[in-house]
Amino acid sequence: MQKNNTTVKAINKNVRTSPRKLSLVLNFIKGKKADIALKDLEFSRKRIAKQVSKTVKSAISNAENNHQYDIDNLFVKEAYVGKSLVMKRFRPRAKGRASPIKKPFSRITIVLEEKKEKKEIKVNK
Repeated sequence: MQKNNTTVKAINKNVRTSPRKLSLVLNFIKGKKADIALKDLEFSRKRIAKQVSKTVKSAISNAENNHQYDIDNLFVKEAYVGKSLVMKRFRPRAKGRASPIKKPFSRITIVLEEKKEKKEIKVNK
């Protein structure tokens, strides 16, 4: 028995920002239509919005080319972030000591879904 799956996914690995900062932008686009989400990201003041926009465009392309979905009916079902690698650097401090600096990376996952519009049939009585 085959399940009718109308979702498509795009993952952007190793994005150079912390997951905490990135989740603010992702929560902003959850549940919106794909084209509206792209417009909102374009005018966002966050630096990382460009990377999120690339990932959404990739998901739209996957839906269009791999699954032949209609772009106008796509919306952002899920948008979440996960931790990736952490670069560890050290900064010299007083008295010959050193303090660690952690430079985190993130992984963006965007899941789009096609919303099928129901056509209403009017019956004249």
